Amino acid sequence: MLAGINYWNTLEIKILWVEENFRKQGVGSTLLVHLENEAKKRGTSMAMVDTFGFNVEGFYLKHNYEVIGELQGFPKNHKRVYFSKKIIKVKAQT
Repeated sequence: MLAGINYWNTLEIKILWVEENFRKQGVGSTLLVHLENEAKKRGTSMAMVDTFGFNVEGFYLKHNYEVIGELQGFPKNHKRVYFSKKIIKVKAQT
């Protein structure tokens, strides 16, 4: 996993990869939720990520990311998909 909070206080996910033997076991979801929770603690209001159409587009849709753009034919005969998600900071209980 490679991600960080950028200049505009946005969580930017560059790489979220799970070894094939561990896929479909919730590992990716656990990593993503942990990452989002850490971003919330740091006051981040939005997350963004991109992936390829042949890859894990459904994974991000399942986690309430919205498609904000697509680049057709990149790579050839496929598409690159851009996602964003609003991250809402949980208020501390009083």
